[in-house]
Amino acid sequence: MAPPEGLDAFLAAHGWTEARVLPVAGDASFRRYFRVESDTRGKAILMDAPPPHEDPRPFIHIAQYLNGNQFRAPEIFATDLACGLVLLEDFGDRRMREHLDMNPQDEVAVYRAAIDAIVRLSATPPVESQPYDMATYLREVQLLSEYYMPAMGLTFDAAEYHAIWTQALSPLAEYQKVTVLRDYHAENIMLLDDGQQGIIDFQDALVGHPAYDLVSLLQDARRDVSPELEAEMLVYYRAAVGTDADFDAAYALLGAQRNTKVIGIFTRLWKRDGKERYLSFLPRMWGLLERDLAHPALAPVKAWFDTHIPPEARRSSPVDLNKNG
Repeated sequence: MAPPEGLDAFLAAHGWTEARVLPVAGDASFRRYFRVESDTRGKAILMDAPPPHEDPRPFIHIAQYLNGNQFRAPEIFATDLACGLVLLEDFGDRRMREHLDMNPQDEVAVYRAAIDAIVRLSATPPVESQPYDMATYLREVQLLSEYYMPAMGLTFDAAEYHAIWTQALSPLAEYQKVTVLRDYHAENIMLLDDGQQGIIDFQDALVGHPAYDLVSLLQDARRDVSPELEAEMLVYYRAAVGTDADFDAAYALLGAQRNTKVIGIFTRLWKRDGKERYLSFLPRMWGLLERDLAHPALAPVKAWFDTHIPPEARRSSPVDLNKNG
């Protein structure tokens, strides 16, 4: 992975002359990441967010908000917005996911700390950002109809699909009260040497419902979270903030909305971007979605899924169908 053009001049301008630049794992976007190492300055992470595909300004804005409210987001060292370059604090390599894979005995404590951050975020005035509103919810669930349904050769009535989700999501239409990080899960939480948890990949944050980040954490698309641990952590969250039946319904509804969206996104990453590995997550996503659809508040949505995507279709892979077709 070649470093971005103009990197040497950018680093030299900010005191990182002759630093070593090494690639690190990226994500599902056009962003790329490099570790910058200097004998005199130490280490930093370079985010390459090339325009017009990426815009680093939302990341910088949210990072400043989080750090200004005593959360641990990477400190911003230097920027070149025209080139999409951001030099930021290096949180190391100890992600929550890999740490728990190696140290399962830490699971309860680490998840409690992650939920503590959600609780504090809910009590903090929200960031200046766009609302997580009905139009956004509906646009996201359309990803399943735009990518997954055609990939699986499944037919449906688009107007009916839209109407069912509109009705289901209506209780949340006006609930924009807290900062929602949106991708708050075990691959975006770093365990720091000082015992704190660092947060990364938050540039898409909106203002919405506190249950969304709980869903993102406890119904993780990339890591198995047992139903028992999910239930235990929900009890922990409820004890901290106090919730009611409306919150439980919102949690299931936002879980169904998010998991529906993610199935569409992972299918798009395969179909459009050639990233077939994301299809391996679909069985987990279907398991999570089916648990959410079991809530009584989602009965009409469950009926639609049972009619149009029967269990045997959910166990099939779009790759296999396309090969056979």
